[in-house]
Amino acid sequence: MAILVSAHQLTKAFAARPLFSGLTFAISEGERIGLIGPNGAGKSTLLRILAGQSGYSQDAGTLSIQRGLRIGFLEQVPQFLPGATVLSTILEGVPGKSLSHDDSDHWEQHGIVHELSSRFGFDQLPGGTETKVELLSGGWKKKVALARELVKKPDLLLLDEPTNHLDVESILWLENLLARANFAALTITHDRLFLQRIANRIVELDPRHVGGLLSVQGNYADYLSVREQIILAQEKREVILKNTLRRETEWLRQGAKARTTKQQARINRAGELKDTVEDLSTRNLVRTARIDFQAAEKNPKKLVEAKRIFKSYGPKKIFSDLDLLITPGTRLGLLGPNGSGKSTLIRVLLGTEPPSGGEVFRSEHLSVAYFDQTREALDPLKTVAKTLCPTGDYVGYRNMRVHIRSYLDRFLFTQGQMDMAVGKLSGGEQARLLIARLMLTEANLLVLDEPTNDLDMATLNVLEDCLAEFPGAVILVTHDRYFLDQVTNKILSFTDGKLLTFADVGQWETWITTHSRNSGAKTQSVQTGNGSGTNSSGKRRKLSFKDQRELDGMEASIQQAEARLQQLTEESSHPENISNATNLARITQELSLAQSEVERLYVRWGELEGNG
Repeated sequence: MAILVSAHQLTKAFAARPLFSGLTFAISEGERIGLIGPNGAGKSTLLRILAGQSGYSQDAGTLSIQRGLRIGFLEQVPQFLPGATVLSTILEGVPGKSLSHDDSDHWEQHGIVHELSSRFGFDQLPGGTETKVELLSGGWKKKVALARELVKKPDLLLLDEPTNHLDVESILWLENLLARANFAALTITHDRLFLQRIANRIVELDPRHVGGLLSVQGNYADYLSVREQIILAQEKREVILKNTLRRETEWLRQGAKARTTKQQARINRAGELKDTVEDLSTRNLVRTARIDFQAAEKNPKKLVEAKRIFKSYGPKKIFSDLDLLITPGTRLGLLGPNGSGKSTLIRVLLGTEPPSGGEVFRSEHLSVAYFDQTREALDPLKTVAKTLCPTGDYVGYRNMRVHIRSYLDRFLFTQGQMDMAVGKLSGGEQARLLIARLMLTEANLLVLDEPTNDLDMATLNVLEDCLAEFPGAVILVTHDRYFLDQVTNKILSFTDGKLLTFADVGQWETWITTHSRNSGAKTQSVQTGNGSGTNSSGKRRKLSFKDQRELDGMEASIQQAEARLQQLTEESSHPENISNATNLARITQELSLAQSEVERLYVRWGELEGNG
């Protein structure tokens, strides 16, 4: 595969704040790379450098880009011209084309736009492609910005948190788009299920790793396995070297009677060993945000109860005949397209908006803490410290006075960031600041509207554990399906004007996939089950001789594939392979292929069983 981009010893810092140092990597044709790492590690900055954005370049190192390479860049917060329409925005990306209607190539431009409009669903907007972008939701804006980049026909597409503000159905659509793409892609995302499905290589940007990054061939599950082995080996090495350093230090303290050349070399080695141990200790140090929401003193058995409520805006019905009981321990997830009514339902349940009919009972002891995805509660001009502590130097937390510096340290903010304007923080740092503010409120109901946007994986894991232990109730809106599955025990899905209940995300995804397939079928007959393997009369189709033979041998094929997967898993744990980067990379790639084969066989088995 041809190398598209090659970077050697890239270094970047903002003022006195280092982002990354000595990064060396390459991007090749056909690679779909997931770029992950802690907040503030410089991931977005790295993408801007690769995209050649004005004002962004490395402080040191070399960056080589293939001649004539077309690069598309979807920013985390896309920018649009004032008054721009969907059509004019997409046309901005047409290479070397005029936007004039008198242009002889105008028909060709509109041919490209028409194709994209159909694929992205822009023709379904109220004003079609003439709709003003400023009137669109965050999810639609993200789609318009993506279309603008795709019309460039990029060889390499850079995506910065592309799933933010997209509803789950749109994320499924994006997964399918990237899986079938003929261009290379480098994607920053903390959506673990999205990573698992779209990436064939994971790169973690983190100073804990030698050279500032860890590159693993394979999907996210492969990365987790390899990373665990590397971190364990690194921690063991630190223990061994510390013991060696202790012995050398004891020898030095005894004092040598005669300083021979050999002894001086030993002294020098001890100094080098001390530097190595300090470096390892720094890289092995793990700091995560300490999240612990305050529970209200009174936690009644019934927090909110809705009886046959419905909500309409004129002739448009948002939801109807909903019965819902929220008690301590309730973990309710809300799913649905943007604008389907998730926020409306929350407002009705909390009493900030009345239902069109039905009754909502709220306990007199109900206390709500609300995480707003718009982050309007944050003043970008205020400092980090003043956001949490407008007056004085102490905040009240769990009936204690805690100094603002100590409280901010819980959320990984440095002393230098205390007086920094909120607007200069990264997206993940702003999300952590909102959580820090929320933790100052005693509550028995947490309402979290897209809390996962921009948070790194370490913080997501901590937040998951915290919500599991929270004694009150949680209402969660998020596009992160893995997070949703870990936190909730019931899902309400807004689909085609109806509210449907699911036990988990897997059940919802199976239903939505089947529903979409059946909705697009030529026959209008209603089918039951998963919709596969039946004809219009509802009878199962008979398997062909070839398919029947395949089904008969499927169990044996799966056993053989699983045995191969087990063999490779064991090989990846052998010390000689862990210490050999070449062997480990080869085995990891084979592991990924073996895992994909097992998954493919199980899917195929289900298809054949459904038809037989």
